[in-house]
Amino acid sequence: MNRNEKVLRHINKNGHGIEIGPSHNPIAPKRGGYKVHIIDHMNREQLITKYKDHHVNLKNIEEVDFVWRDENYSELTGKSKYYDWIIASHVIEHTPDLIGFLNDCDAILKDEGVISLVIPDKRYCFDHYRPITGISKIIDNHFQKNKIHTPGTVAEYFLNVVSKDGSIAWNSSITGEYNLVHSLDDALQGMSSILNEKAYIDVHAWCFVPHSFRLIIHDLFCLGFIPFQEVVFFPTEGCEYYITLGRNGRGINKSRLEMLNIIESEIKDTEPVSEKFPETPIEKNQSFIKRLIRRFI
Repeated sequence: MNRNEKVLRHINKNGHGIEIGPSHNPIAPKRGGYKVHIIDHMNREQLITKYKDHHVNLKNIEEVDFVWRDENYSELTGKSKYYDWIIASHVIEHTPDLIGFLNDCDAILKDEGVISLVIPDKRYCFDHYRPITGISKIIDNHFQKNKIHTPGTVAEYFLNVVSKDGSIAWNSSITGEYNLVHSLDDALQGMSSILNEKAYIDVHAWCFVPHSFRLIIHDLFCLGFIPFQEVVFFPTEGCEYYITLGRNGRGINKSRLEMLNIIESEIKDTEPVSEKFPETPIEKNQSFIKRLIRRFI
């Protein structure tokens, strides 16, 4: 099953849908016969200008039906409980209020509707060294009704984002060195922009491994914060995994303790392999001494 087949597994092509932030790569394009409205932060002409030097196919950029300006989706679209599906690829990790985003989607979805998500696996992208998100910050941000990212979130992002072998996303077979992408000054400037100008800086607020996200969705449902449960999950391929949520989802089929153990094993995969990093002079001396000891014992 390829990427699009996973995302579209529970999408009714004959129904009406929304794709949020497809930019230059829509998954359910109008030209493909989908009855879809597009929500993005720019109109088509602005998106073409934005991506003209990015070596992408600009013809894939479709007309944007609704340019989002921080209003909720029912206000933006003028519709309530209307759509059969929503697709959001690499969107949810950017949201300042994850719970608010999901409930915003619920407001425009039919009760039997679904939201299909594509989410980066933090092990295989620039979030590699950042800690996984716990439920406490998600709940706190929701009660604080955050519309922009916090200074702490932006500082953590700029201080820890990395590339691997020159790329900001990779698969599990890629080897190479990790390098920091941003500087201390970037972190300071980012915090200053938020504190002094109340600016929105587009960063990943949330970092997940697949089962940490699955458990958070389960817990948010059980705590009454969201109406969605998991419909289907597809594990990581490349740098991303796939989850469809819906009011009629059955949820996870494992206990919380089982999920926590799986999360722990996934996090261990983030530990850097020592051979990918050059030895320091002290480490070289220690290695030499150990080899001598083994030789003469």
